[in-house]
Amino acid sequence: MELLTIQHEDFTMYVECSKYEAIWGKAVRNVGSENLLTTYTWTDGVKSATIGDEPLENGCQARAVFFDNAEYPIWVDFGSHVSKAQFGSMLQADNDRFSFRGHTLAGFINYGNEIGRSELQLIYNIGKEQRHFKLGYEVLSTKLNYHEHWKKIIEDIEAEYRMLSLDYMKRTFHGFTPDTTGDTPELIWWSIFAKEQETFIKACRSIIERPRRRLRGYEVYLRADKLKRVPANIENELAEHRKEQAHLYRIEEHIQSNDTQENRFLKYALGQIADKYEMLKRRIEAIKNTSDTLKKEMDSVQKDLTHLKRHPFFRTVGRFKGLTQESLVLQRATGYSQVYRTWNLLRRAYSLNDGMYRLQSKDIATLYEIWCFIEVSHIVREQLGLDVDVDHRNRMEMNGVFTWELGKGEHSRILFRKDGVELAELVYNPKHTEKENGSISMEHLVVPTVPQKPDIVLQLTKDDIEKGMKMTYLFDAKYRINDRTNEGVDTPPDDAINQMHRYRDAIYYKENKEGECGLKKEVIGGYILFPGNGDPIEVAKAKFQQSLDEVNIGAFPLRPNDVENRKLLEHFIGELIGKASMEILDGSIPQKGLYYTSVEPKDTVYMILTIDEDVNEDIDSVMNGQVSSIVMGKKGMEEAKDIQSVRYIAPIIPGGHIRGYYRVTKANLKKVDDSVYPIRIRFEVDNWVELEKPAKFGMVKLAYRGCCKNRDEFFSHCKEHSVCV
Repeated sequence: MELLTIQHEDFTMYVECSKYEAIWGKAVRNVGSENLLTTYTWTDGVKSATIGDEPLENGCQARAVFFDNAEYPIWVDFGSHVSKAQFGSMLQADNDRFSFRGHTLAGFINYGNEIGRSELQLIYNIGKEQRHFKLGYEVLSTKLNYHEHWKKIIEDIEAEYRMLSLDYMKRTFHGFTPDTTGDTPELIWWSIFAKEQETFIKACRSIIERPRRRLRGYEVYLRADKLKRVPANIENELAEHRKEQAHLYRIEEHIQSNDTQENRFLKYALGQIADKYEMLKRRIEAIKNTSDTLKKEMDSVQKDLTHLKRHPFFRTVGRFKGLTQESLVLQRATGYSQVYRTWNLLRRAYSLNDGMYRLQSKDIATLYEIWCFIEVSHIVREQLGLDVDVDHRNRMEMNGVFTWELGKGEHSRILFRKDGVELAELVYNPKHTEKENGSISMEHLVVPTVPQKPDIVLQLTKDDIEKGMKMTYLFDAKYRINDRTNEGVDTPPDDAINQMHRYRDAIYYKENKEGECGLKKEVIGGYILFPGNGDPIEVAKAKFQQSLDEVNIGAFPLRPNDVENRKLLEHFIGELIGKASMEILDGSIPQKGLYYTSVEPKDTVYMILTIDEDVNEDIDSVMNGQVSSIVMGKKGMEEAKDIQSVRYIAPIIPGGHIRGYYRVTKANLKKVDDSVYPIRIRFEVDNWVELEKPAKFGMVKLAYRGCCKNRDEFFSHCKEHSVCV
């Protein structure tokens, strides 16, 4: 259908979209029609403009035509007077989608996940004159309110990671202008440097104390008796003038010089920042409400900057003439890299806000993913309590020429501690590298097969069973919504839920202790975070919420300013933090590998199990095959290696005989009243097999220390020791 028609004096433009009705309906359900208005603007020459049958005025609001992730064919019919025409995007890939044949320019545009203000530009020739036409509008989201939710996401990201939300070479942009009642460009510069000033000054001092130098040659004239060595090139001259004591010989000497490109840059950057700081300091001091504490702090910083700027070190350093080539010293060397990063950050902040009022941001899917990571970190912090120390090891990394990205894996780790004890850690995007052979960049976690890339990994540290035991939970942020139920609840994408099942099955825990090199199931649960909506009561009844208790796989709707649905995630993470390890593992047996199937694995183990009378109520019933569960004794806790491989157990009491054995159907944890071994293994059993004759007690020690891999091997040991069974 023809959505937008522009009748220009030089051409007629048509914008189409075959799925517009479905897209509009989805946007209205998720955002509301009142939030789907945009302002259209265009350059001179337009005779008329219409959206459908509705007339459109320049600079006025109307319903949105362009949405994310939709394809828009565009046709521009020129008259015979136009000899050449092209699409004028800053992205060559978009221009390549358009072709000019005859008198028609045709192609299509898809904004993907990029939302915000955009301009459609045409460049065409009439004779020798080149003309331009621009049509301005907003590309809106079908899932989130651009005018409200996008702003909140940007604010939260910028509060945590300054300038992380900005990007370059995008199809959309956002307007930023100085506000006389709020932040000015200088204040933005000031606020950024306020966080960087301590590390910047420290880096400058570090460089001055241990600068990078280079050897530099210079010419000197010396008498023969002052020569420390005789260069080969003056030997003949020395022989010729050997009787002339006053004769001077020209030689070249080398010294370590501080006048390097990097030190020149340091001198320039330090001077530039010191001068800017002094100017802004005077302006801030003039504000009546400026506190004395702040004034003292500013005086201290200014004193440090001035002292560094006038340091004798710079007397032999020349004037900075620009970076003629890439410098690894500035990018990687201690001190220099921090100075370069700070200078780059301040320069970008200043230029972006001093005359450039169009800022491009990352696409909404990436912003939503980063925002979810920040939200989860805040929720973990809130649920752990206000007295928890947060160690932010996460940092931004340069991603291209102008933009930054959040570090991945080890570079994005956030540790939560209390009194020096680690309680939890959160990692963003622990993606694998080929060198790691499938590792997801967290200690002990491995992926033996194909790479798995969860967005957020939360590990809770529990010390109640064993010290430092970690419980792993995966979160994946998806900027997608599947359908809406009859109760008005948005649902997550089916493939995203399936992906969480794959994550849980594919990621293993590798024990690095000596003698234990096997893989164990690691991930307890996986959860989707998506920008869904719905009444919190109905959301709690939804299938993707009910499945949390059943299989530890599910989803949480999470969108800006939705306080009520956020509470579902808050409550869930709070429960994970508050639960004891035994309770977590008891409800997560499929993920920890303690549920058994009817198919015996290759490493099936027969095990003789000593029975503790204090934790098993009826010993006679246990020994006669009349119980459905048995609790392992103290000896079992000392000797057990890989409890997941045990499929059959033969109970015995000290001084007794083996009467038969059970098949194990399930292994679980049980807390008992014992100061030394408070946590035991509880086996659920069935299929009692009674031996024809009881086995003697003497074989227990042998069999227990070396559990046999199958029944025949087990009983062959018994025969070798003349034990009748």
